[in-house]
Amino acid sequence: MDDTKLQFYALYLTRFAGGFGFITLVTLLPKFIDYLEPSAVTLLGFSLSAGFVIGMYKTGFTLAQTLAVVPLAWGGDRFDKRLVLVGSMALGVVAYALFPLADTSLSFILARGLQGVAVTGAGLMSLALVGEIADEGTRANHIGKANASRFASSIIGAATAGGLYDYFGSDGDAFTPIFALITVILAVATVLTWLSLNPDRTRIHGFPFSDLALNRRIISLTSFRAQYAVAVTLVRTWVPIYAGVTAASGGLAYGALAVSLTVIAEKFCNMLLQPYTGRVSDRSGRALFIFFGGGLYGLVALAVPFSPAIGAALGLPSTLPVLGPLSSAFIPLVTLSGLLGVADSFREPASMALFADEGTDDGGVASSFGIRELVWRPGSVVAPLLGGYLMAEVGMEWVFYVGGVSAITGVLTFLGVLSYFHGPSALTEW
Repeated sequence: MDDTKLQFYALYLTRFAGGFGFITLVTLLPKFIDYLEPSAVTLLGFSLSAGFVIGMYKTGFTLAQTLAVVPLAWGGDRFDKRLVLVGSMALGVVAYALFPLADTSLSFILARGLQGVAVTGAGLMSLALVGEIADEGTRANHIGKANASRFASSIIGAATAGGLYDYFGSDGDAFTPIFALITVILAVATVLTWLSLNPDRTRIHGFPFSDLALNRRIISLTSFRAQYAVAVTLVRTWVPIYAGVTAASGGLAYGALAVSLTVIAEKFCNMLLQPYTGRVSDRSGRALFIFFGGGLYGLVALAVPFSPAIGAALGLPSTLPVLGPLSSAFIPLVTLSGLLGVADSFREPASMALFADEGTDDGGVASSFGIRELVWRPGSVVAPLLGGYLMAEVGMEWVFYVGGVSAITGVLTFLGVLSYFHGPSALTEW
């Protein structure tokens, strides 16, 4: 097999293994909430609400990611990206082995933090290596394929997590076999990645973050990305929570398998379309894909809380084969989740390819993706805390309203900054 093709396959495998573990946590998050029963706590004299603790289930992960971005990206550019990638994957093996042992909110949040560092390192280095190995005119296509591999694992992981959780008894003991499976998959992928990738000979001295931070194309995109992080973090995290938590908490109280199908719908649509939309983006430019995908995501997010009303208006069934009794909101919710995947399939490969283009041209592709991650972090850290508050104190629907509006204001800001820096026709030419 051609050496370059083998390296791409190894990186696709890396994305697959990482996505499998990540989506399992997303799918089982409402079950962890019910199992751990988070409640208000007092820390250093401050009273923290149950909503804050729920938010920390996500924010512990994203805060660790934020702290890890700069050292990991700098280390990847300065030293061997392959070594940083394999080390991050090995850390992930340890993190997933710890989750079945988490029996308090604090221990779960700490395990999530360790997972956040591992996911950040593996994600940054795998994307940086894909961007570095690929030719300029094929980057979005290869990135789309890498993301499709991650989404394929997300589909398998979500279905496996939901099915195994229900099969093994729907209690705390059910977590052990699920995370044992994740640990084995990630360990095997770590070994195969180490054996298949060539050592990375690229060495970037200095601190490329400082130069790339002033790049006008990157500034244009980050004006959108900072707000879009709030939208995606809220919507992606709370769709399965909305589907799975009890009606008393504002949810639909579906079983784990039904919850997994809401997650699968988004990932499946994204997986099918990303290689194609990435290829078209390589030919037609980046900006219009980012604008269209982000705007559509916001509009669909606003519609999610109306799933029960849509199901009732259309007279949709409330009982389905295999899944049993649900509600008429289930089919609309799965459909809207799929549309979220369609929307993001336009934005994501175009956005990633732009960062790869600028990083490769200016030196420091890992740092370019590091900037991409850093801009995302404030919104992804704050959004879960905001979502926990809205869920507990205002109403579940407001999580999606805030998420949808954040996406729409993000694309409008992007359009304004893009036009200012690059001219009124930049949306169709850039």
